[in-house]
Amino acid sequence: MKKIFLLVAAPLLLLFLLITLKPDHMAGSSTEPAPVHFAIHHQEPKTDGGNQTFSKAKRSSHTEDKAWYAAPKGLPSDELIDYAVSLIGTPYVYGGTSSNGFDCSGFTSHVFEEYGVPITRSSSTQSQDGVAVDREDARPGDLVIFTGTNLNVREPGHVGIVISEPGDTISFVHSSSNGGVKISQVEGTRYNDRLLGIRRVL
Repeated sequence: MKKIFLLVAAPLLLLFLLITLKPDHMAGSSTEPAPVHFAIHHQEPKTDGGNQTFSKAKRSSHTEDKAWYAAPKGLPSDELIDYAVSLIGTPYVYGGTSSNGFDCSGFTSHVFEEYGVPITRSSSTQSQDGVAVDREDARPGDLVIFTGTNLNVREPGHVGIVISEPGDTISFVHSSSNGGVKISQVEGTRYNDRLLGIRRVL
């Protein structure tokens, strides 16, 4: 009798165990994957009907936000240039980073941060931001890097933002100790001898 009971009870017990110990992914009918969390935070630009739009939003001052990163694709350089040019006449202030006054790298970092591209703060570090491009390929929104006023010291000492098109004489907007924010050109001026390179961050 015991053998008959065991033969009947064993399959029932096995069935009970299979039902109660069923894996979690078999317990429900949902096919949604588990959420994936990334270690690196990246804020996506706002979209409007599929077209990217960019506002002059101030970035936070956290260190991680200050590290250079590739700008969102489609960032309109003409809008950025319009803003940079609108600051013409702002006085030169050593260490300045606001519309009350800029030094050269304070001006460039301010303009790019207004459009969510937090480039680094000094002309020396900005000379390493983005990627190098050939002089003849310089386009609006590129950084143009120069030596300081001493031509014998071939190290970054001044920076501006290119506003000319590729193939044209390179014109740039910058904050100069001689006149504040203004437009200058490279060819035919002392800036031609001071030019160190072009960096693309857009």
